[in-house]
Amino acid sequence: MSVIDVGGQVREGEELDIQAVSQWLKAQGVDVQEPVEVTQYSGGASNWTYRLNYRNADLILRRPPKGTKAKSAHDMAREYHVQKNLAPFYPVLPQMVALCQDESVIGCDFYIMQRVEGIIPRAKLPPELNFDENQVQELCINVIDKLIELHQVPYQGTELEKLGKGEGYCRRQVEGWDSRYEKAKTLNVPSFKYVRKWLHENIPADSTTCIIHNDWRFDNVILNPQHPTEVIGVLDWEMATLGDPLMDLGSALAYWVEETDNQIFKATRRQPTHLKGMFTRKQVVDYYLEKTGLQPENWTFYEVFGIFRLAVIAQQIYYRYYHKQTNNPAFKDFWIVIHALHIRALKLIGLQKIEVNELAQKYMAKFKELLPK
Repeated sequence: MSVIDVGGQVREGEELDIQAVSQWLKAQGVDVQEPVEVTQYSGGASNWTYRLNYRNADLILRRPPKGTKAKSAHDMAREYHVQKNLAPFYPVLPQMVALCQDESVIGCDFYIMQRVEGIIPRAKLPPELNFDENQVQELCINVIDKLIELHQVPYQGTELEKLGKGEGYCRRQVEGWDSRYEKAKTLNVPSFKYVRKWLHENIPADSTTCIIHNDWRFDNVILNPQHPTEVIGVLDWEMATLGDPLMDLGSALAYWVEETDNQIFKATRRQPTHLKGMFTRKQVVDYYLEKTGLQPENWTFYEVFGIFRLAVIAQQIYYRYYHKQTNNPAFKDFWIVIHALHIRALKLIGLQKIEVNELAQKYMAKFKELLPK
């Protein structure tokens, strides 16, 4: 089936020493038989992901990018153990095969897991699926339900208790992301001064503590090729921890682009949330709160936090481009997206001191100048 993700050509400079990997796998007692076809997945801006299609085994290899300095940001051992320990309670995880912490093999830690064959719903759903509005809504609900399932995993008394500090998560997150933005600021982006102040002044007590994914998006789930509204896999557990589930939901909504959003957000959309049948952001929140019974006093805090967090992530990437640490043209206009996120956060807070609409028009005009003619 052509809609199934199989990966593509390995990017230049990101080649894999497959002979070294194969020899290591055999030394671990894993039966792999050559020949092997190696492809690379394009999704994700952090760790590198390869498919190793052996004659008798279909495997996935995950490794950090070259030149990684901070292991905590690309901790392969942690991501491997999160999935291995969570799998008995959450059966949509790939099966872990082996973890390598011997850098003499390919120069870094990496891990191997079984490939889950399926469809990854990216910015555009494959046209072959031909979903009607009801199927789109079913997909939307199933993805939200999988997040709710994760938040209900009984982690107490298991190895999963070691995932994070738990209580005080909201405060630690606001303080941590605030510090990261300060370090990554460039001259052409907003200070977020009012938004950051507002977040600090409105930090709630944690609603509860549970396992959170911390990067929940449609392009991190795998769909069943036979029943393509069914979620059969969840990927990218690099940032999973113990924390407040409403922070997880707020962060997920930062990526949720609706049909009524402006052109900047539509142009940077990474998932098919614009389709007819998809919930609006408000409907997602209402559905989640009704199913979980959680009753936040100030939902706006979680949504504003998610927007600020996404702005920091984008700014950290743009900082590297601004300082010529990367020449990837995809990052060139990130500063405009960061302004758009700033305006969206201000609107949610209800700021009256600044003419938000005038700011929005200014940056929309600049963005349109940069669009291909």
